[in-house]
Formats: sequence, C-alpha cells, structure tokens
Amino acid sequence: MKRTILFFVILFVTYQSYGQKPRARDLGVPFVGATGEFNAITDVKGVEVGYSTIISGNGENIVGKGPVRTGVTAIFPRGKAKKFSPVFANWYSLNGNGEMTGTTWVTESGFLETPIMITNTNSVGVVRDAILKWYVDTDWYNGDDWWYTYPVVAETYDGFLNDIYGFHVKEENVLEAIKNSSSGKIAEGNVGGGTGMMCLGFKGGTGTSSRVFKIKDSTYTLGAIVQSNFGAKRNLSIAGVPVGIELKDTLNYVFNAPPKSRRQEGDGSIIVIVATDVPLLPHQLKRIAQRIPLGVGIVGGRGSNGSGDIFLAFSTANENAFNRDEATTVESMSNDLLMPVFEATVQAVEEAIINAMVAAETMEGINENKAYALPHDLLIETLKKYNRIQE
Repeated sequence: MKRTILFFVILFVTYQSYGQKPRARDLGVPFVGATGEFNAITDVKGVEVGYSTIISGNGENIVGKGPVRTGVTAIFPRGKAKKFSPVFANWYSLNGNGEMTGTTWVTESGFLETPIMITNTNSVGVVRDAILKWYVDTDWYNGDDWWYTYPVVAETYDGFLNDIYGFHVKEENVLEAIKNSSSGKIAEGNVGGGTGMMCLGFKGGTGTSSRVFKIKDSTYTLGAIVQSNFGAKRNLSIAGVPVGIELKDTLNYVFNAPPKSRRQEGDGSIIVIVATDVPLLPHQLKRIAQRIPLGVGIVGGRGSNGSGDIFLAFSTANENAFNRDEATTVESMSNDLLMPVFEATVQAVEEAIINAMVAAETMEGINENKAYALPHDLLIETLKKYNRIQE
C-alpha cells in the first residue's frame, strides 16, 4: 500500500513539474527506446508545432451553430521564422480513405516546401486557402515571385462529436495555430486538429513522441506526431497487453444521435508525421513512411476499409539542398545503416498514439454523444495483471 501511495505522489509531482497532462510513461507504461528531452517531435531541432482548439456549445446539434469540437494543427519543419526552406520528404498511404493535399508534388519533387496543416475532414479546403493567403501576406518565398504552391493539409473525421457540416474552422483559426507554433513541450490529447477525435474505443486526439539513437559515432533524433482517430476497441493493445479486450465492457462510446453513416467498428483515420535529422534522401524517406504502419499495428490499427491512414516523413538535414538555379551537394545515409531509423520510427509512432489516448479527456459533443477517456486507473491495473508494471 505504501508503495502504491508513493507511486501516485511521484506521478503528481511529475505532472506539476512538467506543467502538462500525464503521459503514458508517467503511468508506468513500458516502452522500448530512449526519448529526447521533450519526448516530442520538437526534439528534432527546428521543428515547431502549434494548435488552434475550437470548443463551444452543448446539446442538440444545430448545423452551423454547434456544438463545436474541432481545430487545426500546424507543423513547421524548420520553424515559421525560417520561411521558405524546403526539406527532403516523402509520403505513404496504408489505406486511402482520407486526404493529404500536396503529396503528388512531394513525391515528384522530393521536397516538402510548406508547413503541414492537420484539421477535420470538411475543413481541408478552408485551411488550404488560409495558408496560401498567409504565404502571400508574410512573403513566404522571401521576395521570389514563384507561380505555384501546393500546401500540405491532412484530415481525420470528427463528425461524431463535432458539428462538422457547420464548417466552423475559419482563417483566424489557421492563423492562430501558426502564431502558436513553437518548439519544446507541446500539448497532447484534445487539442488542435485532434480535438474531436476518437481512437480504439476511447477518446483519441493529438500525441507525440521521439527517439534518440546512434548510427556509428553520430547521435540522431526522430520524432512523430499523430492525429489519432482509428481502430476498434477489441484490438487495443498497450505494451503487449490486450487492454481493449480487458476493458471491453468499460466506458464504451455513447451515440445518442450519430450522423447517418455507413461507419463500421474500426473505421476512422490516422495522420502521422515523422521528422528526423538523419540525412535521408526522398526514396529513403519513403521507406521510413512505409514503416509507420508497423507502429500503428502494434497498438491495434488494422487499416480498415473506412480509414484514412496517411503518413509523411521528412528530414531536416541537407539544409541547402534546394536550389532552383544551381547543382547542390547533399549527404545521404547508407541504406545498410538505416535499421536504427526504422526501429525509432515504429517505437515513436506506437508511443505517440498511446500518449494521445492517455492525455485525452472524456468529451461530450453533438447530441450528447460521448467519447470516454482511457481510464488511467484501470489501465495501470490491467498492465499490473499482465506483469507489465511491477508492484
């Protein structure tokens, strides 16, 4: 008993010192791999993340009025002050029932030239338009009058909690997410584009994690951020424990009046962005993006027919690789040395998803539909039952 009390006192002190919600490791969930300082995608130098979270109203859904449970997430590979500074990138779709704009040119050119924005399914257009306008207003191209821009905007569906056909995301929300973008510790759970999301039978949302590793004598960092809105409860696995089965009768979704839908259990979506400072070329970043589903699968993702599982990976190395007029010289990691990067990808994605669920709080949305938070006490109890947390 004394040990249990001490455990929770330590947790309380940890939460207070970090000034943020508890994370999976705070609860004692075991993960493989060493993290960066913040255990976040922002551990990759230069990366900034910002949110606009939109929550208002309760009760019956009145289209155009709410309730509203949505938002916008902004990710800047080299920070917003750097402006136009393309990074090598590539993407991959496990299941394409979703959207990530701009990816055709990412693959064709090998570069990500813009920030990445994530929102809800019906707000991709307004976010894309707003970020384009922001490029003009802030001289994103540093005086270069370039004639095309393909913003990267991704989405997942929040229509079971949010008045999604009310189109509540506006230009001001995009600008707020951009303004709030910063490095260091970032919020998780019901924030940004992840505000109204659900995952593996519980409340989902935004989560992040990172890994630090060595390749020969050099130390590198890789980070992932997820907008997690996928999966069936029966498949939820945490630290190898069938948590979804153990909690199958606990705190199930409440749909008093869900929208008319063909949605089946397990449908949903997940967007994952992976950043690293390992010097990788676009074809190698495709290989990284293709490993992201392994992390999703570990926690219970199955690539459902109704799920948009879309992933993008970029490298902040080779800062001067992009040049419109001259040949450049770039550094590339050998394919034979990439295994630590593959492992870090899988590990960071797995932990980011669980961090999103641990940080998420129970949310009631339209028509009093409700998604319950993953109960920390029952999670700890279940992990102890399987000897994944020691007494």
